[in-house]
Parts: sequence; C-alpha cells; structure tokens
Amino acid sequence: MKQQRYDRAAALGYAKKWALGRNPAYFDFTNLGGDCTNFVSQCLYAGTGVMNFTPVTGWYYRSASDRTASWTGVEYLWRFLLSNRGPGPAGQICRPEEAQISDVLQLGDGAGRFYHAALVVQPGRDPLLAAHDNDAWNRPLSSYSFQTVRAVHITGSIES
Repeated sequence: MKQQRYDRAAALGYAKKWALGRNPAYFDFTNLGGDCTNFVSQCLYAGTGVMNFTPVTGWYYRSASDRTASWTGVEYLWRFLLSNRGPGPAGQICRPEEAQISDVLQLGDGAGRFYHAALVVQPGRDPLLAAHDNDAWNRPLSSYSFQTVRAVHITGSIES
C-alpha cells in the first residue's frame, strides 16, 4: 500500500458543485436520517479517489443498499477516519479553528451525541462550511445550533 496526499482542491471543488444539489450517482438519504455524512464522504472520495472495501469496518459506497455505515453515519465516519490504516482517507483530531480546507467538522449535543457532519470550505476562528440536509455553501459554523463541535484533519489517504 502506498500513502498519497489528500487533494483538498478536488474535495473542495466537489463540495462547491454539489453542496446545494444532489449528485445523481448517489442515493439521497435526506429522508432516511440525513444526507450530511453521505455528502462529506462524497467530498472525501473526490479528494482521495480510494474507497475501503473492508466489510463492516471499511468505507465505501456502491449503492444505497451496498455501503458501509461509515459512509453515511456521523459516528462511524469519525471512527473510520481516526483508525483507518488501510485504503481510503485517514485523519487525526484537531481543534475546529485549526481545521484546513476540506477537513471535516461534526456537531453534537450536550450529551456527546454527534448528529451533523460538514466540510470546511474556508478555515478560521469561525470556519465556513458546506453541508447537506439544510444545504449550505459558505455557511459560518457560528450560524448552526450545537453544543459541541469536533474536527478531523485529513492527513492523506492510502492507495491499495
């Protein structure tokens, strides 16, 4: 396996194209629990070009009924990004204000339940985000209602 860099510009370009719409190549999960993590996964895939086809614990999408939980689930994506040692994107925890373009932010409630994922499109103290569900492009983090936020800096991807 070979380490490769994360193409932040490609992920950002994908986010800009699809933040306010839906790519017909992917199922829209808006009415089935939300489409936010599906959208973020699509952006990450645009920036890596590599999926991880490990059953159950990998990160891939073939269809709405043939995908891993990490492709569409907030908590599962978090765990995958931080533990991945195989193909696909990998990351490390960072502070939200340290997140770079095309890193991932997740919003949570006071009980520590994380329920929303977004892609950073402009970093800073109040990063601007792209997201699905309440579709957004260049939406400030401060405009969301949340009690806690966490961030993953994408460090690269591994090619199988």
